[in-house]
Amino acid sequence: MATPCCSFELHSSFGPARVGTLHLTHGAIRTPAFMPVGTSATVKGMTAQELEGLGADIVLSNTYHLWIRPGHDVIRDMGGLHAFMGWKRPILTDSGGYQVFSLREHLKVTEEGVSFKSPHDGLTRHLTPELAIEIQEAMGVDIAMAFDECLEHPADRERTMRSTERTTRWLERCLAARAHADRTALFGIVQGGMHEDLRAAHAKTLAAMPLDGVAIGGLSVGEGQEIMLRMVEAAVPELPVDKPRYLMGVGHPSDIVEAALRGVDMFDCVLPSRAGRHGQVYTSGGRVNLRNARFARDERRLDPDWPEPGPTAGLSRAYLRHLVRCEELLGKRLCTWHNLWFYQQIMQRLREAIAAQDAAAIEDVRRIAACASRPPGEATLS
Repeated sequence: MATPCCSFELHSSFGPARVGTLHLTHGAIRTPAFMPVGTSATVKGMTAQELEGLGADIVLSNTYHLWIRPGHDVIRDMGGLHAFMGWKRPILTDSGGYQVFSLREHLKVTEEGVSFKSPHDGLTRHLTPELAIEIQEAMGVDIAMAFDECLEHPADRERTMRSTERTTRWLERCLAARAHADRTALFGIVQGGMHEDLRAAHAKTLAAMPLDGVAIGGLSVGEGQEIMLRMVEAAVPELPVDKPRYLMGVGHPSDIVEAALRGVDMFDCVLPSRAGRHGQVYTSGGRVNLRNARFARDERRLDPDWPEPGPTAGLSRAYLRHLVRCEELLGKRLCTWHNLWFYQQIMQRLREAIAAQDAAAIEDVRRIAACASRPPGEATLS
């Protein structure tokens, strides 16, 4: 049963795809939703006002990194993460479980938790399910993620089973550790590696637990879209209809659209902001690498077919390429803004198409997302 701080309202569906509203302490989220990633309490190069202006309803920050710097006690004493970063709308925090994967050369996993050797200061710290919940609740976030173990790919079946069972035990400890269920929702995380039966079984286990939502984790670790979607298809049918479903760390526009059409409600990924900082932009006609010499005298806007209303309006590809090549901060900011705007446009058009039950409009969004997701040079550019 969902806690008072979290409720999910389903408006319409078209096959497995659905449109809804997730109500949280700091506001409502239109789903399917894309969450810009602000790992250290900032989406790099973007202000809170800019994020809200381009259509973001929620942002994601990271428990592990904020625990290390500046410390959850500092954030708590500054009025919570919303006040600290100047963002008034909902915030979701990853539990630190992903660092079990990304920092695996610097850690030790036991039943108690994980010992990290921080790459920032070389100190060893111990993160447990209880501490992960304490940190997230201290920061006053809207959605806290349960502490889990994210395995690398490939991982054999026996190891995957042991890890998935540990994730369930850690989830039970997370539930027991909650002290502020009245303001911070808790999502569990489905694991199971690349084994469809393990994914389905774990999803069924989590569906029976008193969670506010369920995430599908342990994907986008090098397995490719086909396998990723098979894991989504294995898990989603076992998840509650009346709770939000979140696919963690995925991905390119095509990954997001395809997963949304299979019944997922929430997404996050660093790709749009990371690609923007390196001069790669997503457009309705394909992905563009502005460092390419072909754009040196290109007078066109970034996306002639989807003219954005923001700070890149009226600027040529040639000028933006110049900024990127000169490593100007403005170039990084403008490309990041455009990519995040493009992702929000994809989500808005997908929501509208699903709500209208318009198969042709859905296929159009799917086609554009697929084109935008191809590496530069493999798509037909506008």
